[in-house]
Amino acid sequence: MDQKTRLKSLDALRGFDMLFIMGLAGWVVAFCNVLPACGFTEWLSTQMTHVEWNGLRHHDTIFPLFLFVAGISFPFSLAAQQAAGKTDSQIIVKIIRRGLLLLLLGLIYQGLLQFKFDTQRYASVLARIGLAWMFAALLWRTFNTKTNIIIAVAILIGYWLLMWLVPQSTDPYSFENNLVGAIDRVLLPGRLYEKTFDPEGILSTLPAIVTALLGMFTGQFVRLSTERFSGNKKTVWMLIAGVSLIVVGYLWSFAFPINKKLWTSTFVLVVAGYSVIMFAIFYYIIDVRGWSKYSLFFRVVGLNSITIYLAQRIIDFSKINNFFFGGIIGKCPESLAPLITSTGYIVVCWVFLYILYKQKIFLKV
Repeated sequence: MDQKTRLKSLDALRGFDMLFIMGLAGWVVAFCNVLPACGFTEWLSTQMTHVEWNGLRHHDTIFPLFLFVAGISFPFSLAAQQAAGKTDSQIIVKIIRRGLLLLLLGLIYQGLLQFKFDTQRYASVLARIGLAWMFAALLWRTFNTKTNIIIAVAILIGYWLLMWLVPQSTDPYSFENNLVGAIDRVLLPGRLYEKTFDPEGILSTLPAIVTALLGMFTGQFVRLSTERFSGNKKTVWMLIAGVSLIVVGYLWSFAFPINKKLWTSTFVLVVAGYSVIMFAIFYYIIDVRGWSKYSLFFRVVGLNSITIYLAQRIIDFSKINNFFFGGIIGKCPESLAPLITSTGYIVVCWVFLYILYKQKIFLKV
């Protein structure tokens, strides 16, 4: 996205999301453990973990929110490329190149350079983002909004019907036997994350495309002229859309469970509802009201989100944290040590990203 048209709220929301991957989830748990035990602290700590199977916690929203935000940015990026005189073929090549590059980075993240192909995991978070975003972007570039809405609905309903009408057992949505796993075991080489299937596997990429498309619908709406929709009206309509998606998703969940590992259609709708509400809040505060002064903390992370995701795999930030804060941690009461450790880890990662930010070094994929 061009810097002139870049939404500060979008970078801030992406940064807020990535902070949980950068140690904020562990910090919240450590903070709750310091407080007197009560129902709220137990609930909040639980929200920092994934659901075992069916259901939804906050930690389950991190990944799809990132993909949703990637979708929001595309209509802005596409408009900037068209304004710069890029041809259709150049735009399509760039879309495919970005998707395949994320796929490659995902393979490297999972250990491709170790050349242990029998135990290599070929599916990954970055591959899911790359492929789902790529196919959504190609659909967005090829068809108009009305057609893409029909495609999105068809994918969500079609995925449900596939899971339901091609059962592998009496419970088509079970952990042990589901169509996602059956396809992954046949077509996906190497190691499967869940042994019987992969949560970033082949079939579940289909509904993930809709997650990215819903972000693109949101981005296109925000791009509408302020003469037609003011920032306040856009915020209200996004909040209404978010609540509506959540309601529809939960009503549908009586027939099709909300499940992140299967990326069920109901999971797509509920998390998209959460995502558009979060974006509406950030958009209103930062871009509509102009209260962007304190968003830098989040934007530093959001502008280099892929960088910190990969860097935590390559760089031992824990050792750096111990180098700078190990003495303080050692002097703290045992009950406070995890909280100070988590705080130090976030500080080290953020300072690393801030140095990149000040040097205008951004990993663009």
